[in-house]
Amino acid sequence: MTALIITGLLITGVRLATPLLLAALGEVMAERAGVINVGIEGMVLAGALAGFSVSYHTHSPWLGLLAAIVAGAALALLFALFAVRLRADQVITGTAINILALGLTGVFFRAQFSQSGASAVVFEPLAIPALHKLPIIGVALFEQNVLGYLSWLLVPACALFLSKTVAGLRLRATGEYPEAAAANGVRVARVRTLAIVWGGALAGLAGAYLSIAYTNGFVENMSAGRGFIALAVVILGRWRPAGVLIAALLFGLASALQYQFQATASHIPYQFFLALPYLLTLAALLLRGRGRFAAPAALGDGARQG
Repeated sequence: MTALIITGLLITGVRLATPLLLAALGEVMAERAGVINVGIEGMVLAGALAGFSVSYHTHSPWLGLLAAIVAGAALALLFALFAVRLRADQVITGTAINILALGLTGVFFRAQFSQSGASAVVFEPLAIPALHKLPIIGVALFEQNVLGYLSWLLVPACALFLSKTVAGLRLRATGEYPEAAAANGVRVARVRTLAIVWGGALAGLAGAYLSIAYTNGFVENMSAGRGFIALAVVILGRWRPAGVLIAALLFGLASALQYQFQATASHIPYQFFLALPYLLTLAALLLRGRGRFAAPAALGDGARQG
């Protein structure tokens, strides 16, 4: 019985962690370039609607996935226009993007679907032979859909990009010393714009996971704060892809606890477990800047474009 409980907790936790991981990996790139993209919440929401709508109308989840990427990247490009090119306040710009996305997705959803209960073609789980039969962890780790596996592969890919490539070095220099980077020929505004667009594309992927992988549907505001939690995941993960993976799993498991305890006769009010991911978010904010890895030196300083 205990093994079944742990297995169920892991399955739910990993699935809940996947959109956080995708969004946070994109945000890592933006923040390592010196930009706080608060608008990631709106980009997740836009990706969720775009992915669901296109998958519904074309009967192709792959086209839905592409649409989600485009939607997230488009909002990210709009954010970059104001936050990088026009040097507007990043937090205010991101908040405006979130409000815009919330309004537009509501309007477009109601215009397309006059009735609730619409369903689309979704990504089905793909079991890895033999591995998915491993006790306790098998189903949780090796019976995911394609977006789940992609999120895991992106962790080492992002880590290698940041630490082993010239482009990654330029991106990190942009987030730490933009003036010095510019003096060495790095086009700071361009690097930051590309990092933001990449982050928006991954946020769109996270949204697609919610609507055409984890569930089969769309509801207004279905991102439900996951973009903001992804910001906390980046902080808790110390701006490192591997750390972000661990932090995302922690948040996913914390969220999964609420379902587990609602199904048991626990005397602990289930509202506590509903609040647990957000308590972890506050804890991550308290930990910001402490420890071995601090935030990029130029993070959020839009005036320092180099």
